[in-house]
Amino acid sequence: MPVFRLTDELIFPPPHLAEPDGLLAVGGDLSMERLLLAYRAGIFPWYSEGEPILWWAPSPRLILEPKDFHVSKRLARTIRQQRFTVTLDQAFSQVMQACATVDTRASAGSWITSDMIAAYCRLHEAGYAHSVECWQEDELVGGLYGVSLGTVFFGESMFSRVADSSKVALAGLVRQCLAWDFDCIDCQLPTRHLQGMGAREMDGEQFYPWLLECVTEPSRRGKWSFD
Repeated sequence: MPVFRLTDELIFPPPHLAEPDGLLAVGGDLSMERLLLAYRAGIFPWYSEGEPILWWAPSPRLILEPKDFHVSKRLARTIRQQRFTVTLDQAFSQVMQACATVDTRASAGSWITSDMIAAYCRLHEAGYAHSVECWQEDELVGGLYGVSLGTVFFGESMFSRVADSSKVALAGLVRQCLAWDFDCIDCQLPTRHLQGMGAREMDGEQFYPWLLECVTEPSRRGKWSFD
């Protein structure tokens, strides 16, 4: 399949036309309108500094259904000990900056560019992007961020400066997703770390039509807080 070159027109090719590695299109911009259009179709940007914007729609897709989240004995003990305080949407920009220093995708490290940070902060201000923070006293030691549309949370990145802090943040997100009847947390690409916590692969032929149904549900926009 060819890799599509985007123009100023707000349109994406169908995800099933992506290359075997998931690459679908190149170019375009990181405007809020284009990003929301992309996420609603299951497409996300991923590129390094100095590259054109690359858009991906991998198959299979790694998803975590909240009901399937696996809490290990060690993680359960850490949560019970209340070693961390978990919050929502209290330090979005700080979480993104911290994630930018952590190599969380193969070949990455620098993929969260300054333009990406600015674009997702705009999504956050508009109520579409959210962060989960894990604090030890007053220090931000772990967290994650992503985009929420309908009943799906599209996870983008996570970081950990203290053992288990990102897992505790994820557990907090899952707890709230269960309370809000979310269908899934989109983890995008397979990792053993997330698969060990209950995430599973879903073939694109099943994922993308299912996603279209999920994102038509009402979105929880605005600043999030735990119920």
